[in-house]
Amino acid sequence: MSKALVSLVTGAASGLGKATVERLVKDGYKVIMCDLQSSEGKSVAETIGPNTNFVPTDVRSETDVQNAIDTCKQLHGKLNLIVNCAGISIARKVFNFNKSSAHSLEEFTDVLMVNTVGSFNVIRLGAALMGNNEIDKNGQRGVVINTSGYSAYDGQMGQVAFAASKGAIAAMTLPLARDMASQGIRHCSIAPGLFDTPLINHLPDKVKNYFADMTPFPKRLGQPEEFANLVVSIVDNPFLNGEVIRIDGGIRFI
Repeated sequence: MSKALVSLVTGAASGLGKATVERLVKDGYKVIMCDLQSSEGKSVAETIGPNTNFVPTDVRSETDVQNAIDTCKQLHGKLNLIVNCAGISIARKVFNFNKSSAHSLEEFTDVLMVNTVGSFNVIRLGAALMGNNEIDKNGQRGVVINTSGYSAYDGQMGQVAFAASKGAIAAMTLPLARDMASQGIRHCSIAPGLFDTPLINHLPDKVKNYFADMTPFPKRLGQPEEFANLVVSIVDNPFLNGEVIRIDGGIRFI
């Protein structure tokens, strides 16, 4: 069994997930990197170094996620931290009156399946391995961190699917913490504002600049490394549990 702490990170090939992997490896973790087969996960893992292992994973798939958990067990014998960063977004109004076109049900379902159901899938299957850990000095066996978002509170026009998925993550946080408390597993969620990640690459620069200017301070988009810093802070503070933490420079949308 590995003496180092072991983490499984989804959405690990880019953005918030990649930054989290880099920070955890820097702090001495062994990391199972989960992302789609079509992602750059393999090359990212090779770049970060030998303390990472990329496992192609579609978080919606029970088979894929169980394979990632099994790989973690085979390589390291334990799982101390799960960080769910896998996510997709879409911009659609519930009904486009100009085109007389309703929001695609398939697109709505896809967003919830990846962002919400996918996160739940990883947690429910990872819990067994994490729950077998020896307790630490705080009586803790592990930590789970999900990614919610500002849209859980300030969903904008065209974000009904994304807001629904992130609102669900926020709502799941406390019951997940309560479900896992008896086994010494903490659960928190992070609600990032607008971060400079591939998830917003579709936005024109003028829109990104507009959002940056709306942020009270600092007037910029968030950096993925700042999300990773908060992940580590949650892990390091044993009294943080059942909480959704916003990290957004104080931005609020009308």
